[in-house]
Formats: sequence, structure tokens, C-alpha cells
Amino acid sequence: MVLDDAASERGVTAADHANPSNLVIPSDYRESFKRAHSVDPERATNYIVHTMIGDPVCDSMMAQLAEVPLREADRFIRAAIEDPDDAALKDAPAAMHAFIEELQTVPDWVDYNDFAGGIRAFHRDSSACLAAMLGGVLVEGFSTTIAKSFFITGRLRDQGVRRLRQNNRHMIEILLPGGLEPRGDGWRLSVRIRLVHAKVRQLFNDSDEWDTDAGGVPLSAAQVGYALTSFSARMLQHMKSLGAKYDDTERDGFMAVWRYSGHLMGIPETILYRDYADALEFFRLGGLCEPDPGMESVVLANSLVHSAPVVAGITEPAARRKLAKYVFLVSRAMIGNAMADQLQYPPNHIFGVLPWFRMQRRYHQFLKERLPKLTRESNFTAFNTLLEVSALQELDIDYKLPDHIHSEESRWW
Repeated sequence: MVLDDAASERGVTAADHANPSNLVIPSDYRESFKRAHSVDPERATNYIVHTMIGDPVCDSMMAQLAEVPLREADRFIRAAIEDPDDAALKDAPAAMHAFIEELQTVPDWVDYNDFAGGIRAFHRDSSACLAAMLGGVLVEGFSTTIAKSFFITGRLRDQGVRRLRQNNRHMIEILLPGGLEPRGDGWRLSVRIRLVHAKVRQLFNDSDEWDTDAGGVPLSAAQVGYALTSFSARMLQHMKSLGAKYDDTERDGFMAVWRYSGHLMGIPETILYRDYADALEFFRLGGLCEPDPGMESVVLANSLVHSAPVVAGITEPAARRKLAKYVFLVSRAMIGNAMADQLQYPPNHIFGVLPWFRMQRRYHQFLKERLPKLTRESNFTAFNTLLEVSALQELDIDYKLPDHIHSEESRWW
């Protein structure tokens, strides 16, 4: 297996895959790595290698932009994304030109025509896709050590609703026709995520709030690569559990969309999934490599579920509690009792929950198509549409980045 330049510079070689004693293993991962290595040594080792890798090109650019006045840095970033021929970029740091060149290089495995099936599947049943993201994908994502960086920054606690809407917006935009073509909204939002991750890593590096020896690089390539398998392959599994249907062409198109978005987010090829089967295996082994959920995961997963009623526009306290209880139930059914208990979900019986949800979906779709006047608001309809009603509330794409490690002390971004 080929390792990237950053790994080579740290002295990590292909021999490390055969001999894990040569690896630099963050202390938080030592025990979980042993269980993963016993299942699949090559994948487990590759995952651990990437816990010590961020995004060399973008990280270098952020380091150089830190020496530039904030307003100037903002101007350079916007120009790099919106208009790389802007004359103002002649004064930009050298690393920014390497970043622009990388953005303008489309990998030879990208064929925009391949996206059509995935786009079709999403728009045929977007409510299932978006509900699967809230109740399954994001919760499972926060069960990993990535939760620590979110917890320390306070991003989800301080601006949880806005964060959830941004996730929704990103997914909708990459799954619109042309969204991932250069300068499309999905393309720009994917690049923005890359910039935010790099900026957060830089802020952590300049603070004493992150222990790299214990947790690896904050927002590492391993963590982001794992999250991508959740947004893609795991998302499809959750969608099916909620009653969505798609064929192999649509499945492969969905995976192709997310793979290119992951590339734009700065995930290196050495840990970027190839297809659906590869992503599922990556998700399984990555989950074994990750330590069991900690306190940060518990706080963020529960905060996420409690954000759902606010995103849905429900303001009355009793109604908000009722919907949150419903989301906890459906989410527990999606992620399973073991993980739900680790995340300290309220106790609940999940037998029959997903079949009942699927029956409600069919009934609701029948009423909506045939007898719309009989459709009434319920926990199901609120959950099923809560992301759709909020996703496009913020139409402008802003490239401002945080300027403080703690969200409450940072400028608005």
C-alpha cells in the first residue's frame, strides 16, 4: 500500500503495516487498534497511520495565512475559490497557489455522468436521506474521537442548530445536478469544509488544548475519511432501514458523489474509499480502530437529537420534548441498542420501530398523493420533513473562518 508524503516524512513506511510495533500509535487508540489489527492488519494499520496526518497542502496554507492580516486572508480565500485568476492572488502566500492548483485538478476517476443515479435516488426520497443523516449518520459520527475536537471548540453546543443546517445544506447541494462541477455550490461547500478543518487544526496547534500524543492530529485524515464512509455507504443502509429503495446504479452514483466531495474536502487517496463495498469495510474497521465513545460523544449526540425540534421550527416546550423523544426512539432503532446505550440514550424498546416507521411512510405518502386534506401533523411528519424545511435558509456561502479555538469567542463564521 502506498503512503502519502506526509507519512513518509514522519518515517512511516510500508514495513509498518507488517510490524505494528514500528507505528506511532496515539495512546487513545492503542487498545482499540489491537482489536482492529487482529481482524484486518492492513486496513487497521492504514487507519492508524492516518490518525497522524491532516491535510498537508491546506495546513501549510493556513500556517502562511496566519501571518497575513485577517481581512486580507479572507480576501485571498474567497478569490482562490471563486476566481483563481484574480490579480489580487499574486500577493498571496506560496502555499495558496499549491492549494489552487490542487483544486483545479480533477482526478481521472471522476466522471460527472456517474453522479446521475445517486442524484435521482436522493431527490426521489430526500426525506429518508435527511432523516437518516440526523438519526443515524451524524450520531454515529460523533461516537468517534472526532467528537473531542467539536466538544472543545463548542461549535455544536454554541451553534448546534446552525451546524445541523449547514450539514443539510451541504448534502443537498452536492446532490443537485451540476452541484459538484467547478464553482458549483456543492463544490464550494465541500472546499469550505476542508478550509474549516484546516483552520481548526491550526488553532489547536497554537493552543494547549489538544494532546496529539493521545488523540493524534485533530480532525485527522482517518477521522474525516471514516466520517465520509458514514455519510455515504452507512447512509444508504440507514435509508433502506427507513423504507427507501434504490438500485445498484443509484447506489453507485450516490457513492461517486460523496467520494468526489470527500476528495474536495482534502481526504487523501490513501484513505479515500473506492466503492460501496470498500466503504462498508472501511466503516467496519474504522469503527474497531476508534476507542469506545467518551463523554464528549455522549454530550454531542444528545445535543444533536435535542436540536431536531428547533430545526423543525417547533418552539412550544412540550412539543419539543415530544419530538425529541420520538427522534431518540427512531435513532436508537437505527444505530442499535449497544451504541445507543454507550451514548446514554433514554432507555427504550425498539422491537418493531423501523417496520412501524416504514408503514407510516407509506401511509403518509398515500395521503399526500391521494387525500392531502387528511394529512395531519404528527411526530412522524415533523421528523420526516424537519431537515427539508430548514436546509436552504442560509443561501449565501461565506468563507470566513474561525479565529479562536472556542466558538463563543470566535467571530461569526
